[in-house]
Amino acid sequence: MKTIDLLKPTPGLRVLISGAAAGIGAAIAQAFLDVGANVYVCDVDPAAIDKAKSANPRLHVGVADVSNREQVDRIVDDARSKLGGLDVLINNAGIAGPTGGVDEIDPQQWERTVETNLNSQYYFLHRAVPLLKETSTQPCIIAMASVAGRLGYAFRTPYAATKWAIVGMVKSLAVELGPSNIRVNAILPGVVEGERMDRVIAARAQTLGIDFEQMKSEYLEKISLRRMVTVDDIAAMALFLASPAGRNVSGQAISVDGNVEYL
Repeated sequence: MKTIDLLKPTPGLRVLISGAAAGIGAAIAQAFLDVGANVYVCDVDPAAIDKAKSANPRLHVGVADVSNREQVDRIVDDARSKLGGLDVLINNAGIAGPTGGVDEIDPQQWERTVETNLNSQYYFLHRAVPLLKETSTQPCIIAMASVAGRLGYAFRTPYAATKWAIVGMVKSLAVELGPSNIRVNAILPGVVEGERMDRVIAARAQTLGIDFEQMKSEYLEKISLRRMVTVDDIAAMALFLASPAGRNVSGQAISVDGNVEYL
């Protein structure tokens, strides 16, 4: 097989992506559709899901709060029915969580961040791994972590804690599932341009008592390449990990961040 062919995911790959009506998840879904995959996405926002389906009728869609185990069970059952099985699970859903000192963060906000960012990944894994064990078509799991899963992140402790936990889970599952030929990796996005990042910068600026542009400049100064990454950069890495070119890549936490030096 030619090297260029190794970079192409197998046509007809069956892919389930959580939290994928917009942002990084939507870009990943579109990338897989563009290479001929069959894709099922879920999101908590019914309007966003309707919009995604209208924009691309080829998508299979469902609505769910991923922090709710019963709703995740329903999504996985529906995806299995619609796709006829599963080859790739992409645990993408997550929230930014609160910004503030650890003594100021509301316990309910902490719990909501853990439930959405971490517990949800377990819920999907618990139901999807048996399906992945049934396929011989490059079964793999991609977990969305963050550069905050390799660096300390002051005033964002709930978010950082969940992302570090995801990296630990990925490395453990790579060992556990390797004998079943299931590869498990994490993608660690850096500062991703878009409305969500703008909200994060604004919240941190408010916490530190500085203006938005100064805070944005400080973020960029922490990146070796002095630029943000895009959702398409993240999607490209997901495609690589699901392709034959990534067949021996497992247990890795791969940063796509322009080399964020510190947070």
